[in-house]
Amino acid sequence: MTEISEVSRNTKLMIDGAPFVVEDVNFVKPGKGRAIYRLRLRNLFDGMAREITYHSGDRVEEVSVTSHEMQYLYEESGNYVFMDTETFEQHPMNKKQIGPKAVFLKEGCMVTILIMHGRIIDINLPKFVELAVTESAYTTKTDTVTAQQKMVTLETGATVGVPPFVKEGDIIKVDTRTGTYVERTGTKK
Repeated sequence: MTEISEVSRNTKLMIDGAPFVVEDVNFVKPGKGRAIYRLRLRNLFDGMAREITYHSGDRVEEVSVTSHEMQYLYEESGNYVFMDTETFEQHPMNKKQIGPKAVFLKEGCMVTILIMHGRIIDINLPKFVELAVTESAYTTKTDTVTAQQKMVTLETGATVGVPPFVKEGDIIKVDTRTGTYVERTGTKK
């Protein structure tokens, strides 16, 4: 059992017999009484979101999971298929389980799969991925005080805000944790 004050983002918890991942922790210290921890959680089996409030001093059960490197192969009728590079076994995972991370999956990329009791429960993407820009709106240069941004569509279907100099065919680096543009790395050959 773990003290609630030690729980942070991406901690895996067992609640009511189901594994959850902590997506956000809000700490509130009222003027009177014990501190409150509000957790936003996502069920690792069905992808459903849930919010739970705990008081300081409460204890929660952490889930022990193992991690394994796998390669993303393809998407088929709402299921994403991953292959174990050592045994070549293929493992499907539905879109609800993966959640918003699915838009950064590129065929052939390596991901870390989290397994609990022989069942895949979550994936961890690399911190950064390089994706090609497939659609880009034309922008005109205007006098502005703040940096301009335009929205582009990437090869996986994700949309990201980028600087105006990024154009269709460019390859950009994207932070998968925040879904934001990092840098332009080249052009598609």
